[in-house]
Amino acid sequence: MTERWALAPAEDGGAEIAALGPDGLPTGPVRREPDLAEAVRTRPDVSRWVWRSTADVYPRLLATGVRVERCYDMEAAETLLLGHEGRLGEPRSAAAALARLRGGPVPPDPPQRSAEPGSQSSLFEPRPVHLPLADLLTVYADQQRRHDTAAHPGRMRLLTASESAGMLVAAEMNLSGLPWSAEVHRDVLHELLGERYTGGGEPRRLAELTDEVSAAFGRRVRPDLPADVVKAFAQAGIKVKSTRRWEIESIDHPAVKPLLEYKKLYRIWVAHGWSWLQDWVRDGRFRPEYLPGGTVTGRWVTNGGGALQIPKVIRRAVVADPGWRLVVADADQMEPRVLAAISRDPGLMEVAGRESDLYQSVSDRAFSGDRAQAKLAVLGAVYGQTSGDGLKNLALLRRRFPRAVAYVDDAARAGEEGRLVRTWLGRTCPPAAGAGEDSGEEAGMPQDGPVDTPVDQGWVPGYASSDSRARGRFARNFVVQGSAADWALLVLAALRRTCSQLAAELVFFQHDEVIVHCPEEEADIVVAAIRDAAELAGRLTFGETPVRFPFTTAVVRCYADAK
Repeated sequence: MTERWALAPAEDGGAEIAALGPDGLPTGPVRREPDLAEAVRTRPDVSRWVWRSTADVYPRLLATGVRVERCYDMEAAETLLLGHEGRLGEPRSAAAALARLRGGPVPPDPPQRSAEPGSQSSLFEPRPVHLPLADLLTVYADQQRRHDTAAHPGRMRLLTASESAGMLVAAEMNLSGLPWSAEVHRDVLHELLGERYTGGGEPRRLAELTDEVSAAFGRRVRPDLPADVVKAFAQAGIKVKSTRRWEIESIDHPAVKPLLEYKKLYRIWVAHGWSWLQDWVRDGRFRPEYLPGGTVTGRWVTNGGGALQIPKVIRRAVVADPGWRLVVADADQMEPRVLAAISRDPGLMEVAGRESDLYQSVSDRAFSGDRAQAKLAVLGAVYGQTSGDGLKNLALLRRRFPRAVAYVDDAARAGEEGRLVRTWLGRTCPPAAGAGEDSGEEAGMPQDGPVDTPVDQGWVPGYASSDSRARGRFARNFVVQGSAADWALLVLAALRRTCSQLAAELVFFQHDEVIVHCPEEEADIVVAAIRDAAELAGRLTFGETPVRFPFTTAVVRCYADAK
């Protein structure tokens, strides 16, 4: 099987293609093909296509029924390499990479395209500036050189490969969509919200709750306007700074109960109400646009539709096709298992390799059997709860699992000092803006190289903060959460390969959860494939360790029945 071919779509619907040798250089002349899809379809022996952007090329192939096994996404690679070099936030397009190589003016990246509900918008968006294949191969050769000079070249190449695989998965999920019953959704909305009023006003139940809140305050109050509610509480002699649940739920006032109910239902009406259903569900499928690597940690986001925040009550509308099932899989206690693998702490690896509940095993070792306290301690170490009870728990944890705690402590210190912090495979959390001349220096990890990183709490490239401790807490979390995201990409890649041999289709992914839609007779095969993919991803990502990465799986007709 030929290892790699490079491909550059032409503006007239054709393509330039060339076979590549082990050195990444063409082994023959560049060929001009009149049809992009045919150029790929007629070369089933190609194991990896090298192209500028999966988001640009692959939807066009999928629209003609053409799927590929693997790819190398140059723009995804450029993002990872810029981050590794401490330059995350610089333009990451192939055109920008080429301009940097040639010393010319670097064009900015185009703005994020607005979501277009209910359509495969990427098929119709304006195309980027065309680059001939020769220019793309210049960028590709430079990227190969930069991979070779990374802190851990093998890991970095694996990260780029897995990120590229994630791009393929996302495009295929965008096409397939998540099975969705509009009828069930409408029934749920009617049950929760009551009848809709003409003119687009609030549904009946929200109107009733508005009346209850107003009656409790003795005047007309708009529950959807926080300033109005804060003012009403002030007039009742109660001082609140906001209408957040945690602040008002303990207040002794008759308006609190209907207000909290209103807020819950209002969110459903706005985020997943009738308008959302009309905009985002077509032909029995919900089709958001998944964006892999949408956060610095590597976690995914969606461009519209709110696919990663589907309330449990709305999950009742996620229903498998007749004769099919949803295999819903959640990774069990993923973050402490990842911490065990990246820290190489012998005690925590031994605990994470057991069949028993991880938090219970930790509690038996360090917290006298108190599982709740053990869980708080482990998550506190990851998320930086190092004051009050958190400090006491951390001390107990450090005594039993010193390397694990030292690992996140070192990451936090590196973050505070403005140094680069990395995930196990090399995804990099950028330093705060203006961190200093030594901001590119790596944080050293005993025996295991640079600190590896996690992210997801809103830290963005170039974000300047005077609170170095806050960034330290973020870096502490980044090394775990980001490494978990690295592992999850390899789970998806392995699971995608199995599904390609079945009728099964990947239809949903977020952080530590995946859903496969499959014929009922394939459900057991998919369950086993998820288990095997998790273990394979663990070995590929972290090497040979005793750490297990189990999933809890449920085979259901309705998503809401999985939990």
